[in-house]
Amino acid sequence: MSGEYAQGIRRNWRQFLLQIMTVFAVGLTMGSQRNVVPIMGEETFGVESLLVIGSFVVSFGIVKAVLNLYSGKWADSYGRKPILIAGWVAALPIPFILIYAPSWSWIAVGNVLLGVNQGVAWSMSMISKIELAGPDERGLAAGLDEAFGYTGVAAGAWFTGVIAAQYSLRPEPFYFLAAVIVVAMLIAIVLIEETLPYAKAEAAGLEDDGVEADGGKNEADLTFTEIVKRATYKDRTLFTAAQAGHVENFVDTLVWIAFPIFLVTQGLGVAQVGVVVGVHSAAYFLQVYTGRLGDRVGRKPPIVVGFFLAGAGVLGMVLVEGYYLWILFSALSGVGMALHYPNLIAVASDAAHPLWRSTGLGVYRLWRDLGYAVGAVLIGLTVDVLFIEAAFYGTAIAMFLSGGLVVVWMEETHPDFGTHEPPSVDLEKPEEATQD
Repeated sequence: MSGEYAQGIRRNWRQFLLQIMTVFAVGLTMGSQRNVVPIMGEETFGVESLLVIGSFVVSFGIVKAVLNLYSGKWADSYGRKPILIAGWVAALPIPFILIYAPSWSWIAVGNVLLGVNQGVAWSMSMISKIELAGPDERGLAAGLDEAFGYTGVAAGAWFTGVIAAQYSLRPEPFYFLAAVIVVAMLIAIVLIEETLPYAKAEAAGLEDDGVEADGGKNEADLTFTEIVKRATYKDRTLFTAAQAGHVENFVDTLVWIAFPIFLVTQGLGVAQVGVVVGVHSAAYFLQVYTGRLGDRVGRKPPIVVGFFLAGAGVLGMVLVEGYYLWILFSALSGVGMALHYPNLIAVASDAAHPLWRSTGLGVYRLWRDLGYAVGAVLIGLTVDVLFIEAAFYGTAIAMFLSGGLVVVWMEETHPDFGTHEPPSVDLEKPEEATQD
């Protein structure tokens, strides 16, 4: 591997730290809407249907999912930095829409831009960390990415809750949001460096080591369509990871749209809701350790434990009463999420060739983040037709079933002691390459 582009977190600590700051800002942007916006739906715009309130998460989830996929493809073609900058440019109008929106439909439309920002900026920051770190620290890099990203979500939810309690639901909380977006965009433009050369150097190192000798070039030259097929259904382990990522975001959606409303109906104030919601996301900081754990013991064990723990935490929310017990079970579900979140990303990264890793991760994140949209619809319908506690029961059951599928179908993908091997590549379709 080229000395100029040698991998390792310590070796590349300055750029890695800037990418940590970037994903923290992405989290702050998302978290600024986690607490205040669902309450605005009821109190500012008079929306009573949770399905309608959840529409802003549906628009967010669909756009973020699609942008995850295509931003990965574009980044493999044009580089990480220009796509990252575009993600922050897309976020610039968000605070103004939230401040001046005359109706709830404007909020849903504004969240399309949040989906663009999250799908593009978070994807680029994540892939850059993985490329700076290298294979031996891939789980740690994913863990640090998700830890600081979701710590940003927690901080944004808490801080905007405090501001809203002190002043009002709008506009004051969104002045903070505007400052975050501007600073993050300036960091991306002035300080962030391109990391695509690290991926190319890693691929060249594989060839030099003879890893690619037996048909490896075919792995490097997969078309976009073939990558999507492999990560979606051709590879059973990657299919299992995709469904797990999809279901795990039911929990995130529940925390986003149902936690605040459930807790308000139980008598908590806006600031207290911000603490309960925020502690769930704050637990994601444990990904600093759980990602590293996956580097040492494998990806599958923390994924399995995490799914069952997160499901138990969600279920516990409706089986107990009291502010401190809600904090406890919100944190417990967050710990479960912290266990599996970075290791699912590592599974998708392990199975990808360096030259299309960004695209491969984009496919995984496509299916994962469509969980926001599907979860918002299912949770909204459940609450509107039944009652809000039913959404908690349904989400917990989905997590238990998905975790069971991981137990049965997912193979270990760890680079050193994994058992997973990718399916063979069909080279008898040269016309497919011309279509992509």
